[in-house]
Order: sequence, then structure tokens, then C-alpha cells
Amino acid sequence: MIVLSQADVDRLLPMRDCIELMAATLASLARGEAVLPLRTVIRIPDSRDAFAVMPACLTNPRTIGAKIITVFPGNHGTALDSHQGAVLLFDSTNGSLAALLDATAITTIRTAAVSAVATRALARNDASTLAIVGAGVQGHAHLEAICAVRPIKTLHVWSRDADHARKLAAVGRERFQLDTSVSPRTRDAVRDAAIVCTCTSATEPVLQGAWLSPGTHINAVGASTPNAREVDSALVVAARLYADRRESALKEPGDILVPLQEGAITPDHIVGEIGDLLIGRAAGRRDDREITLFKSLGLAVEDLASASYVYDQAVRTGAGTRVELGGARRAAH
Repeated sequence: MIVLSQADVDRLLPMRDCIELMAATLASLARGEAVLPLRTVIRIPDSRDAFAVMPACLTNPRTIGAKIITVFPGNHGTALDSHQGAVLLFDSTNGSLAALLDATAITTIRTAAVSAVATRALARNDASTLAIVGAGVQGHAHLEAICAVRPIKTLHVWSRDADHARKLAAVGRERFQLDTSVSPRTRDAVRDAAIVCTCTSATEPVLQGAWLSPGTHINAVGASTPNAREVDSALVVAARLYADRRESALKEPGDILVPLQEGAITPDHIVGEIGDLLIGRAAGRRDDREITLFKSLGLAVEDLASASYVYDQAVRTGAGTRVELGGARRAAH
């Protein structure tokens, strides 16, 4: 078995490669080339924390495994990431455990890469102004990912932590040569943005539809539980709505469940999955004034495809640490 650390994953899974990998994976999912049950989430009593198991099986490439993580929102602003755990990758021919990979790095990179896939499919081709709401790990990853698929020139950042916002703005200015600003309010950050990414741990909406300009594309990333949402119902109603997985979107995020419960939308308000767009089974943006919304949940197939890619690179380059875990039949005594 190969053990691959956070540093290994960061090195072996470049963002641009992951974007193309996620596009292929979501298209494969839409064609029915995967087994993907809903994740199992255990709420830890008397806390906002959770333990989750996300299994899946891909047929192209043939991959079996699961991501096992803890989600501790209170880690925001500390030295620890809110999402921690491991991806377990199994050999599809004999069932042995082939690799154990850091889940924090895989989750960070593939989440932003999927948003980039959605942005490439839905945002206006000339979109050059990006607003990032939330300046943590995902805020930084989304800056890199969105700059890879659209000609971004201007970046507006809002975060409840002004120091984090300034750091992200500095990265935009120094690494990507963007005209950057830190906004005092979310509405100021998004007012003239063509692309908005919400990457927060908010439980109540931080983004309202009334603040957006016509033609905006939104990637709503942070909320994945029924009691949390980042966008208000008015935005969901006004937008052309897409998800990474329809089944998950109708069961997990408050962003969609609340307007459903209010009667503001029906399940048919979801136009399609991003994979449906990629294989031509769903239509995308219809004009330059339409608001589009991608609700990201994060899927086990994304984790496994990423892990499989990293594993192949590790085998090729000799990266990682080899561990003899067992699994061979013991000799009879």
C-alpha cells in the first residue's frame, strides 16, 4: 500500500489537470458509469461537527473506494482544516487496499476544479470580474481554478476575517496580476461581478439575489447540510439552477431544501447536473443576462477519480511511502 501525504497530493494533482479530470468524471457519471450512493453522515452530539463516509465505484477508470472524513466547522481560522480524513483506494482486480491518501488536499483541489468545470460551462465567455466570498482554503483554491477557465482581470474579496481577505487579495495581485480589492460588505464585493464563488461556513445566507447584476454566474460551495445555506431563496428562484448530483441536491443542502420547503421552487427547478451539460443532455446559459447558479455538494466519484490519478502518478514517480499492511492469506499452521 502507498501512503500519500497532503504534500504528495498537492504536488501530484495540479489544478489544471484536475479540472479536466473532473469534467471527464462528471460526464462519466451522467452516462451511468458509476455507482454513487448518498454519503452517510453521523452528527456528533451537542456540536456542529460530523463524521462522514463517502463510497463509490467508477467503471472508467475502474476504481473502488471511499473517502472518510470529519467536518469540524470550528476549525476555521485555526491551524487545522475543517475537513480532515483519508481517501481509501482499493485494487479493482483483487480487492486489496492500494493507497491511503490525504483527504484534505484532494477535497480542496477537486472542489475548486468542479466549480471551474461549472464556470466554464455556464459563465459568460467574457466574464472578467470575480468575487470570492470567504477567504479560507476554498477561497484560495477557487481563485486559482476560476482564473484557469476565464480571463479574470479584477478580484473582489469579502470575508468576515479582514486579515484573511487581505491575504487572498494579495495572492490575486501578486500571483495572478489582478486588480484586487477587499470589500467591506458582501453586496459591495458582488455588485459588478460576473462570477461569484461563496466559500464560507455560513449557516444563514451571506449572498442575496437582489445584490447581483444580470448575467452573473454563482458557484455556491460552502453549505452541504440541511441547516446551512449561503444564498437566499430569492437568488435560487431567480437563477437557472444546476447541481453536481440531483439526488444529493434534493436531500442535503439548505440552499435548495429551504426554498423547496417554502414552496418557492419545485424539484424541477434544477435544470440538470453539470455532467448532463457536458454530454449535451441539458442546456446551459440561454443569454448574457441570465443568472446561473451551480450548487456544489462534493461527490465521492470526484474524490476517487482524483485519488486514482494521484496514485498512478505516485506509482510512475515513486512518490509516497510504501507500507506493508497485510491482506495476504496466512499460511496454515
